Amino acid sequence: MTTEQTTSPPRAGVGIAAQGLGQRVRGGRQILTDISLTIAPGELVAIIGASGAGKTTLLETLAGVQQPAAGTVTYDGITAAGAIGLVPQDDIIHRELPLARTLRYAARLRLPSAGPTEIADRVAEVLAELRLTDRAATPVGLLSGGERKRASIAVELLTRPGVFFLDEPTSGLDPAIAVELLRVLRALADAGASVVLTTHQVTDVDHCDRVVVLTRQGRLAFAGTPAAAREFFGLRSLVEVHLRLDEATQPAEWPDRFAGHRDAEQSGLSTDDGDIAEQSGLSTDDGDIAEPSRRGTDDGDVAATPPRRVGRLRQWAVLTARNAEIVVRNRLTLAILLGSPLMVLGMFALLFRPGAFEPTRPSPTVTVMILFWIAFGGFFFGLTYGLLQICTELPILRRERLAGLRLAPYLLAKVAVLLPLLALVDLALLGVLRGMDRLPPVGGADFAALYATLLLSSAAALALGLLCSAAVSDAAQATLMLPMLCFPQVLFVGAILPVPAMAVGGQRLSYAMSNRWAFEGLGHTAGVERLWRDGGSPLGPPLLATYGDSFSRPVWVDWLVLGGFVLLFLGATWAVLVRRGSGRAS
Repeated sequence: MTTEQTTSPPRAGVGIAAQGLGQRVRGGRQILTDISLTIAPGELVAIIGASGAGKTTLLETLAGVQQPAAGTVTYDGITAAGAIGLVPQDDIIHRELPLARTLRYAARLRLPSAGPTEIADRVAEVLAELRLTDRAATPVGLLSGGERKRASIAVELLTRPGVFFLDEPTSGLDPAIAVELLRVLRALADAGASVVLTTHQVTDVDHCDRVVVLTRQGRLAFAGTPAAAREFFGLRSLVEVHLRLDEATQPAEWPDRFAGHRDAEQSGLSTDDGDIAEQSGLSTDDGDIAEPSRRGTDDGDVAATPPRRVGRLRQWAVLTARNAEIVVRNRLTLAILLGSPLMVLGMFALLFRPGAFEPTRPSPTVTVMILFWIAFGGFFFGLTYGLLQICTELPILRRERLAGLRLAPYLLAKVAVLLPLLALVDLALLGVLRGMDRLPPVGGADFAALYATLLLSSAAALALGLLCSAAVSDAAQATLMLPMLCFPQVLFVGAILPVPAMAVGGQRLSYAMSNRWAFEGLGHTAGVERLWRDGGSPLGPPLLATYGDSFSRPVWVDWLVLGGFVLLFLGATWAVLVRRGSGRAS
C-alpha cells in the first residue's frame, strides 16, 4: 500500500549537529556521554540501543525538550514557529474527541494567523496525507493503534515542521501496521522533512537512511548508514548488534573503535571518497551545518528563537471550548460530575431533620453539623472536580507547551469549564435544603451571601485539586490524595472541636484550612450567634462560649480569605507545572 501524495508545498528540511552531548539524570548519574553526530535535512534516522541506553534522552535533547548537561546542539533551516514536531511514545491526544475535532483544536492553538477556512483546509489536507480521511468523525479512543500513531503525527504535521522527533513510534504495533507507519515516515522524509526516531525494533532500521547505535552506558557506538553499520560490527543483520556490544570486554571498546574509525576516515577524506564519509555520518567543511538558527551555548543550553504563538485570549477560548466538549462527550465523567452531588444532597436530606434553625426551639448541635457538612460538601465537590484534571493529560500539556501553549490560559480554561458546573451544584444544594427546611429562613440577600460563601469554598477546593493534580503523576496517585486532603478539612475546621478549644498546633493549622472560613462564613450569615443566644435552648450559650468570636467576623472577611486561597493555589499550580517541565514560560 502506497502513501497518497498531496499537493502541499515541500517542507524545508532541518539539519541537526550535536557536538559532545552529555546528559545526567536526577541524582547526577551520567546517562549520555560525548555524543557527536550530524543529521542532514530530509533524512530518516533511527536511534537504537538496549533499554536504559538513553535513546529517549538523546531524542529529547536533540529536540530541545531537555537541556544538555554538556555539549551543544545546532539547527539549520528553521524559519518559522512550529518547525520542530515531537511525537512521544504515549498517545497524547484526547481520546474523547473525534479525530477531525482534535486536529481543529490543535490547529487553532498552533496557527496564530489561520482563519476557520484555512484551518479546515489544513486539517483535511493532513488527514488525506496520512490516509485518515475516512476516520475523521471517529473518536480517537476508537482508532486502532496504528491509526492513533498516525493521528499523533497528524497533530504535528499541521504546522508543516521541518523535523519530526518520534519516540518508539512502532512500539506495541503488529508488524504489518509498524511497516505501514514506517512507510508514512519514509514519505515524510522524501517530502523534505528530517525524521528522527527511537526504536526497540532493530528491523525498523532497514527503512531508514541512517542509524545511531548507543551502548548501555549511553555512549556512541556507531552513526552511519545501516549497510555501513553491518560492515562495522561484522554482522549480516543488525538484530544481533546488542549482543555484539555486550560481548565487549570494556564498556568503551566500541565507542573508542568508532572514534578511531571516524578519525581515520576523516584524515583520508578526498573528493573521490566522500561517499565513505557520508556512510559513516561524517561532515566535511562543505557539509557542515551553517548559520544555525538554534545553537548550543557555552554552558550546554539549547537557545531557541521564541516562536510566534497564539495570543493568550485565543488560547483560553480554544482550550475552554475543547474542555467543555470533552466533558460533554465523556458521558461517564459528566454523570459523575452531576450525579455525585445529587447523591450527597439526598444523604443530607435523610440525615438532617427539618426545623433545626427554628428560632423558638433551635438545635445548636444540629445547626453546627448542618453548616459544617454544607461547607464540606462544597469543598468536596470542588476538590473532586479538580483532582483528575491535569495528571491525566500531563503528556498532552507538555507537548502543547512545546508548540507555544501558555500555562495561565490553560489553568483558567479549566476553571472556566468547571466553576459553572460547581455553581449549579452549589445552588441546587442550598436551594433544595432551603426548600426542605434544613436552612434558616433567611431573605434573598442572606441566601445570596450563603451561596457566595459556598461557591468561593468550592472554587478554593477546585484550585487545591488542580494543584494536587499537577503535583502527581497519574490518576491513582490523585485518588490516594483525596482522603489525605479531606481529613484535615474535617478535623481542624472547628465543627467537631471549636478552634478556641484546640491545642495551639491545631489552632495554627486551622488557619490553613479553607473549609474553616467557609464554615464560619456560613455560620455568620445564618445568624447562629443570635440563634444560640436568644433561642431558648440551654445548649446555646455554653456552645457559643466555646466558639468565642468564630462567627463574629463580617462575612466579607471570610470571602477575602477564600479568594486568597483560590489565587494562592492557582499560583502554586502554575509554579509546580513550570518546575515539572511542563512549560518554559507563561
